[in-house]
Amino acid sequence: MSLYAIGDLHLHFQSELKAPGQLYGKAWKDHEKIFKENCEKLIRPGDTLVLVGDHSWGRNLAECEMDLEYISSLPGRKILLRGNHDMFWDAKKTPQLAALYEGKLEFLQNNYFSYNEYALVGTKGYAFEGPFYLNRAGYIKGWDEQEAAHAEKLVEREYDRLLVSFEAACAAGYSKFIMFLHYPPTNVLQSSSCFTKIAEKYGAEQVVYGHCHGESRFGDSLRGDRRGVRYSLVSGDSLHWIPRRILP
Repeated sequence: MSLYAIGDLHLHFQSELKAPGQLYGKAWKDHEKIFKENCEKLIRPGDTLVLVGDHSWGRNLAECEMDLEYISSLPGRKILLRGNHDMFWDAKKTPQLAALYEGKLEFLQNNYFSYNEYALVGTKGYAFEGPFYLNRAGYIKGWDEQEAAHAEKLVEREYDRLLVSFEAACAAGYSKFIMFLHYPPTNVLQSSSCFTKIAEKYGAEQVVYGHCHGESRFGDSLRGDRRGVRYSLVSGDSLHWIPRRILP
C-alpha cells in the first residue's frame, strides 16, 4: 500500500478552456491519456492518490461530471483537495459533494483522512503571486494596502481551515501528519509563512502542494527539507504526469 500525490489536471471534457495559454506546450499534449496510463501502471487498488486541486475548468458541477468520472475511474482510493480553479466545489457544501460521490471520491476540506498511522490534512491555501514592485524605501513589496488586506483575509481563512483539519485529526488521536495544499506554502519573496509555521507546530513530516506551472515556476516555493519538514511540488506538468509517491 502506497500514498501518491499529483495536482493540476485542469480537465475540460465538458467545459471551455478558460486559460489556454497556461496549457500550451509539449507537456500538455494528450496529458489526460498519458496520466491515466501512468496511473494504471503505477497505482494498485489498495493505494491512495491525493489530487491537490485544479481538477476541472467547469464552472459548476454539471460541467464537471465527465472530469470527475475520469478521476473516479483511476485506480486506488482518490482524495481531492480544492484548487483556485475548482468553481464546482463550494467549500460550505463539501458534505453534500462527498455524499454525491460516496464510494468514488473523498474531499479534503475542514476534515482529515487516515492513511495507516498518518492523518492526511489540508486546505487550498493561498500565496500572493504578484505583481511585485519596489516601494519608496527601496524594498520589494507584493501589493498595495488594499491588495494586502485582501490577501491577508484569504490567508487567514485558509489557515483557519487548515487548523480545523489538524485539530480534528489530533482529537482522533493522530500525531503523525502529511499536509496538503493547492497553493505553494510561500511565495517567491518568502522564506516562511503561517502555513510553514503550522506544519512545524504540529510536526507534519511533509508538505505537498501544486499550482506552479511551467519550468520557470517550479522553483517559486520551498522544495526539499526545511526545519524538519519535507516540501514537494506535485503539479502534473512538473512530474510529467507520473504521480509522486509520498509514503511507501
